[in-house]
Amino acid sequence: MKALINVNVFDYDSYKENQYVLFHNEIIDVGPMSEFKAEGEVIECRGCIVMPGLINCHTHIYSTFARGINISFDPKSFKDILDKYWWKIDRSCNKATVYYSGLINGYESLSNGVTTIIDHHASGIDITGTLDELKKSLCNVVGMRGIFCFETSDRFDINKCIDENLKFTSYRTEKSAGLFGMHASMSLNDKTLKKIQECIEDLPIHIHVAESIEDENDCMQKYGITVIERLQNFNLLKENSILAHCVHINEVEADIIAKSKAYVAINPTSNMNNAVGLVDYRLLKERNIPCIIGNDGLGTNITREYLNLFFGMKSRFKSPAAFTLEDLRVVIDNGYKYASKTLGIKLGRIKKGYKADMLIVPYNAPTNINIDNAFEHVFYGVFDNFHPREVYCDGNCLIKNYNTKVNIKEVYSKAQQEADRLWERIAEGG
Repeated sequence: MKALINVNVFDYDSYKENQYVLFHNEIIDVGPMSEFKAEGEVIECRGCIVMPGLINCHTHIYSTFARGINISFDPKSFKDILDKYWWKIDRSCNKATVYYSGLINGYESLSNGVTTIIDHHASGIDITGTLDELKKSLCNVVGMRGIFCFETSDRFDINKCIDENLKFTSYRTEKSAGLFGMHASMSLNDKTLKKIQECIEDLPIHIHVAESIEDENDCMQKYGITVIERLQNFNLLKENSILAHCVHINEVEADIIAKSKAYVAINPTSNMNNAVGLVDYRLLKERNIPCIIGNDGLGTNITREYLNLFFGMKSRFKSPAAFTLEDLRVVIDNGYKYASKTLGIKLGRIKKGYKADMLIVPYNAPTNINIDNAFEHVFYGVFDNFHPREVYCDGNCLIKNYNTKVNIKEVYSKAQQEADRLWERIAEGG
């Protein structure tokens, strides 16, 4: 039994001051310090906020070793970015790359308060068994929660991609689960979609949709329909599917998504970095399409995505009222609902019965803080420079006093060696 004491509790639903939080792997009780009775380990949290661990709802862990890589190219389009950069990297990844990129991404995500990751994986040298490598590094060693899939693409052995997804999704724990991964319409021919259709049953998919206009143009030129219409025709828009980006969908596609009960994963920083545009959040909101937020593999700081989504939508629609903190709260909360449903647990609240995935964040409020303005304090005062002091997942303290409990220098040293091997394979492959 452990207890956080003298803490201020914020969980997007409520704000309470001078509380205690009693927990094991789940939260057992929350209440005012006047009612606290000491037992077990006690952690002093005076001057801190405790809040739920964050969720990165769409990322690419294999991109970890792209940092600093020297690939000379001059992209003229989004397809060029894929062909001449990302696809050179992912086709050279093997199991060792997957494992060590998982360790580094995991520890760096933890330091940024992320306790659950939804990953969209690709590796060309090794396909079979790579999702287990991700699970081993991220969940078993680092101690986080993960929802994984392999991005099926005509660039790879389709049968191996399908088998890897189906095998991994055949079992679920409270720490890990699987979806059926697909890259994007423009890298999946009709024969491949038919194969997936025949084996997927009700399994949700995780796929890039209309990230750039090229995806939509490719679909219209080849098949005479939009990306979402094509997925619908193959009966692939299963409930709880994740459709990443959706920057260039139209109103008809939005209607189809709404009926399918799929989620849209928004990735504002990556979209700006790739110059593909920003999602039409108004369209998604009008159709009551649940949105979640990821970073598409661009770093590990998910609070940067919260900030960029908030400011980006105001800029896109040229209105300071285009996207509110309430809109952001809903998007964040949707991530907790999605992960909770997929893993079969309760995440996202500091309340009895919820998993003890928690962050302890020091914060000195320069103005009064209360239930009415707590999220404003967190957004403007905490997210902008986000460094949790302690990070718990399943009740285990994975970051203590800003540090991991492992020899992180040794992990980084081995990771650098593995990254060098990856870069050599990329250089040899041209």
